[in-house]
Amino acid sequence: MAVIVAALVQAAGTNPVGAALSMSAPAEYRDLIEEAGNTCPEVNPDLLAALLTQESGFNPKARSPVGAQGIAQFMPSTWESHGIDGNGDGKRDVWDPEDAIPSSAKYLCTIAQDVKDVPGNRQHNMLAAYNAGSGAVRKYGGVPPYKETQNYVRAISALASKLTGGGKVTTTAQAATAIHAAQAMLGKPYSWGGGNANGPSKGICCSPNGSSGESIAGFDCSGLALYAYAKAGISLPRTAAAQYAASEPINPGQQRPGDLVFYGSGPASIHHVGIYVGNGWILDAPRPGTQVRYSPMDTMPDLYGVARPKPSNSKEI
Repeated sequence: MAVIVAALVQAAGTNPVGAALSMSAPAEYRDLIEEAGNTCPEVNPDLLAALLTQESGFNPKARSPVGAQGIAQFMPSTWESHGIDGNGDGKRDVWDPEDAIPSSAKYLCTIAQDVKDVPGNRQHNMLAAYNAGSGAVRKYGGVPPYKETQNYVRAISALASKLTGGGKVTTTAQAATAIHAAQAMLGKPYSWGGGNANGPSKGICCSPNGSSGESIAGFDCSGLALYAYAKAGISLPRTAAAQYAASEPINPGQQRPGDLVFYGSGPASIHHVGIYVGNGWILDAPRPGTQVRYSPMDTMPDLYGVARPKPSNSKEI
């Protein structure tokens, strides 16, 4: 399976993330940004490129009047606690983009966890915390009422949205919300026909092998995807095949966290769906007798394709 996927990636040719980054990131930083931009669900390469544009305009020697340093504009105290040796040369150098760019992504992911329970848009709260600190975001229950911080969040979000094409498919924030919703269901039992927009539910009878979900409150594969994306404000159809039809196909190798991974021999015969979480893993409800869990992307031999839900029926989140 890995050989097949590798061949498909090679045949796919151009990378839309790379094409988007070419609009804003200097060529020497694109590989760094693409790799670091997949550190956690709340961050993607275009968001990271937008943040570095806002922070320093990709100037690795930038220094602000208040003492922020380097391409990602770390304050010395923040660098001391969160800087990493990104290139493995034995030192952490805030002036070296090979250290500063992955450090920026890792720090974004850390503060995303710090403010994960704050109401509102997860990505906006993360960006606000990067600018004003996690304490301010928790204190105000979201983006704090600081003009500088509000403009900062607005500017980066707008640029990131422009790079990703904005609005036609799931946003990074919606994908992160869906992933977190599915993660909260880890360990819930499989139930044939189980799961809806409100959470686990008793299923129906019967699966192709005769298993009934009538007495089990849980999820089947498409029920989990439906629930997770309902939490992100996106309505999906009930079955895996219908969910594929309602989503935007993604070229092999270009998936990002939150995309749906489908299995079957063709669109009409799709029988399984999982939620991609990165690094070749999905979250899914595999089959009767199992639980919601992490599975490798090649968990089944008939991987058909990857698609990104369309927010055409979505609500504000």
